[in-house]
Amino acid sequence: MTTGLVLLATALLLATAALAVARAGHERIHDIVYGASLALMTAILVLALVALLAGGDSALRLPLGLPWIGARFRIDALSAFFLALLGAGGAFASLYGLGYGRHETAPERVLPFYPLFLAGMTLVLLADDAFTFLLAWEVMSLASWALVLTQHRVADNRQAGYVYLAMASAGTVALLLAFGLLAGATGAYGFAEIREATPTPLTATLVLLLALFGAGSKAGLVPLHVWLPLAHPAAPSHVSALMSGVMTKVAIYGFLRLVLDLLGEPPWWAALVVLFMGGATAVIGILMALMQRDLKRLLAYSTIENVGVVFVGIGLALAFQASGMAAAAALALTAALFHALNHMLFKSLLFMGAGAVLTATGTADMERLGGLIHRLPVTSVVVLVGAVAIAALPPFNGFASEWLLFQAILQSPELADWGLKVMVPAVGAMLALAAALAAACFVKAYGITFLGRPRSPAATDAVEVDRLSLAAMAGLAALCLLAGILPGLIIDALAPVTTALLGQTMPVQRSLPWLTIVPIAESRSSYNGLLVCLFILVSGWLAALAIHRFASRRLRRGPAWGCGFAEPVAAGQYSGASFAQPIQRVLGPLLLRSAETVDMPRPGELRPARHTLRQEDIFWDRLYAPLAGLVENLAGRLNVLQFLTIRRYLSLVFAALVLLLLALAIWS
Repeated sequence: MTTGLVLLATALLLATAALAVARAGHERIHDIVYGASLALMTAILVLALVALLAGGDSALRLPLGLPWIGARFRIDALSAFFLALLGAGGAFASLYGLGYGRHETAPERVLPFYPLFLAGMTLVLLADDAFTFLLAWEVMSLASWALVLTQHRVADNRQAGYVYLAMASAGTVALLLAFGLLAGATGAYGFAEIREATPTPLTATLVLLLALFGAGSKAGLVPLHVWLPLAHPAAPSHVSALMSGVMTKVAIYGFLRLVLDLLGEPPWWAALVVLFMGGATAVIGILMALMQRDLKRLLAYSTIENVGVVFVGIGLALAFQASGMAAAAALALTAALFHALNHMLFKSLLFMGAGAVLTATGTADMERLGGLIHRLPVTSVVVLVGAVAIAALPPFNGFASEWLLFQAILQSPELADWGLKVMVPAVGAMLALAAALAAACFVKAYGITFLGRPRSPAATDAVEVDRLSLAAMAGLAALCLLAGILPGLIIDALAPVTTALLGQTMPVQRSLPWLTIVPIAESRSSYNGLLVCLFILVSGWLAALAIHRFASRRLRRGPAWGCGFAEPVAAGQYSGASFAQPIQRVLGPLLLRSAETVDMPRPGELRPARHTLRQEDIFWDRLYAPLAGLVENLAGRLNVLQFLTIRRYLSLVFAALVLLLLALAIWS
């Protein structure tokens, strides 16, 4: 029943997309598309929460898709959780779009593909066979690609669309091969039949690597991340919120479905690969974010970091599962899922805040902003909540999930394998470094954008955005606080997911006094977000009271510090580049291949001095650029195939057929 209702909502999303095409240019089509998307995603959220909390599976089969198989759809605990995440993210993005969308310069390029994008992600989460999964995956990828190319006349956006399409196509091919290996020679593409099969060690290894490539490329794992910082900033801001906050989670769902559900219990060394890739992704992603001056591009790189954090949690679950530590595995997987939810909340909020800044000022360049706390007071408050949450500071939700993850890391001395005993603490150190860099990154992002004095007329003349956009951001900010002070309720709600994947759950949290959470045992560690929040509020109030009681009540004003200049000017303020320079000089040469050059004029010369900073994405320059050159070279050499005779074409077809038959005979 639940699956049928969610499918009905998906069909209505597709109908909304068709209506946007048929009624393009209608004066009310904007409100119809976003209003319908808001209602339908809210319905999906409610249905998913009911399915998650009530338990049980709901399946449905339609006479579509492959012959004798049809299109199979199913909602279990895993898909219900991610459907709830999608429903919440889609509902808030649609509410934001009702206001923000009125500023779109090309609505006819957004409105048809927006509900199609939501429908594609929904179908991925509902699919219960390989064909339906891959078809929905392609719908999701192509719809988001079209949204990335909304402003297709901008050269950078065209490049982003090209790179995204190439990486998405490669990822889909990897997933196709993974499902083919799981199905085997029998061609059993239904997930139920795949679960019953027992893959060989070689097949399991190949499926794991293909799943890492296919799902990891969509999620943004390093070194498969190169498309993400190009594509996410290019899309409209509410679409960026969906791509960063929701689509990357759909990719994580695909990895969990393949590795922890369909593949069975993977080998212990799989944890080493996932842990290393997750830790490297977290550090490199946040370091690249710290170096950016474009606000949306900074947020895109920050998404890479948070995806790395989630994969570290998944890697820990694999490590503990291989060592027979079921309780620790449940703790690690719960932390990963909790952080996936938290990232959807605060990253959606921050991308919407960036959209508000872009709407109010016309630019996302932080070096041209400043002083917006006076011009955009509501936006500045909600973005501050998102910045504190993503920096993992209490009492907000980012701290709760990362604290759980570190509690799981502290269980590593009990692991059986020495490779994992060494790897897990090393990855814990990388996560600690990433957390520190994240705090510095968002001090920079918020301080340079909202504090200080305006650096341009655009920042001076900024005006607060519409109420619907503010309502969407305020709702997400409230959820960031609630998830931080009531983490036990979310942990208990995630119990059906960990039971389905690992056969184990964390201890029940809701019965503990004062909403305390105890991951393992009270003698080891506990956390109470509500008491921490009350302590912060009371101590802050007492500090303010003491200052006003024992110090002067007079308001004193003085000139701002001029950084050594006698007359303070806006250009003399700290810039984003100067803020990040110490970290860039320490870590940049190693991880970013950064190099600084200073051209100082000789005495008597009138030309100005010049400081040049060069950075490179080592994965793009050392891996993808040579690969692209190789593909172009091969394509040029294979161009002769266009000019063959009919006889030679038939010979090639016959040879290809013989090779395929030989491969099939060997496989079977």
